Amino acid sequence: MAQNQSKQAEGSVLEGSCLCGAIRYEIRGGVGNLSHCHCSMCRKAHGAAFGTYAPVSWDAFTLVSGKEHVRAFRSSAEVTRTFCDRCGSTLQFIRDGSPGFGLAVGTLDSDPIRRPTVQIWARDKAPWWELQDSPPYYETEPSDEGGS
Repeated sequence: MAQNQSKQAEGSVLEGSCLCGAIRYEIRGGVGNLSHCHCSMCRKAHGAAFGTYAPVSWDAFTLVSGKEHVRAFRSSAEVTRTFCDRCGSTLQFIRDGSPGFGLAVGTLDSDPIRRPTVQIWARDKAPWWELQDSPPYYETEPSDEGGS
């Protein structure tokens, strides 16, 4: 897979959009490692067992259309989430002061090549969801050394 991941960075362009297509974007050079987040906020934002995100540099991201449909919600003291005002699609997880953001991978129309490498906030998982051993999971964040 390392070869595929390096191919991704070589001038590739990923395309993505919201559910209704009002918002369209491009990412040049690919995305970082994908992660599944099981925290309650990500579960609620996605309406699913977890949210899957990939880090993206602001420099690599271009909003092609639909700027007028992007809305922001301050979900915690340091985090803003963006979404489409027409269809509600979750788009970004933006931490204050970060050089990039977490892209909601489900909005990609292109294959990011990468696959999830970690699951975080497993202690907050949905009670009806059974964790898988792969990718490895952490009770909180990987730096907390609470792995599976």
